[in-house]
Amino acid sequence: MSDIHFKNVWKTYHDQVVLERLNVNIKAGEFCSIVGASGCGKTTFLKLLLGEEAPSRGTIMLGEQRLRAEPGPDRGIVFQRYSVFPHLTVEDNVLFGLEMSESPILGRLFGRSRQRAKDQAKDMLSAVGLEHACGKYPAELSGGMQQRLALAQALIKQPKILLLDEPFGALDPGIRNDTHKLVLDLWRRFELTVFMITHDLKEGFQMGTRLLVFDKVRNDPQAPHAYGARITYDIPLNSDKRKFPVELTASLERSGSSKTDKKLLDFGPGPE
Repeated sequence: MSDIHFKNVWKTYHDQVVLERLNVNIKAGEFCSIVGASGCGKTTFLKLLLGEEAPSRGTIMLGEQRLRAEPGPDRGIVFQRYSVFPHLTVEDNVLFGLEMSESPILGRLFGRSRQRAKDQAKDMLSAVGLEHACGKYPAELSGGMQQRLALAQALIKQPKILLLDEPFGALDPGIRNDTHKLVLDLWRRFELTVFMITHDLKEGFQMGTRLLVFDKVRNDPQAPHAYGARITYDIPLNSDKRKFPVELTASLERSGSSKTDKKLLDFGPGPE
């Protein structure tokens, strides 16, 4: 795995600055929780990592090379809403990525190649706890099972970077906790570097090894699009000491954090 480096990265759309002055180094294998107000560029940050968007200024490095400005098999992504194919079975949903990469013209494998791909798909479904549902269709699955399927889709090409855009937002609390444990298990098992957007501070604290807080600190009422958001706090979470400065509390209050979330700033997430 390689480290990821953002070097003075800006992202603008015409005259609107979305992100500015991003300078951050992410070590391979970290789990970065990303929080901040709605509209402050968190999803744009993921799109830059995915390669769906290119920086307007600055560079993103993966190790010693520029990160490719196009999605590739080295990066997987899971969204809040389940990005699965409703007309394909569970197994075929996962098999699809392998068939398209190995047979891009026909979109289908045959013989021993197909059997090897089916074995890979079954192994991945076993890893996410769906080995019993290979022949089912997504409509027959619960929300939590559909999200497990989306994780299997994202990981079948063995990426080293996993991007999660509010992946648990539509799940019930009990299913959400189970999916938390699954994601952490997959992170460790596949030695992934993970970036996860969440609006739940407790979730961000408990799951991440690092918390990145995005905020727009410069504002001009006469030119509301002149300034973008940046990373205002970069907090390591692998320590037992979880008390944060008043400035961070104020930043997250501007982001619309709930009273419960503000309490977490004082006392940390507490025991799991």
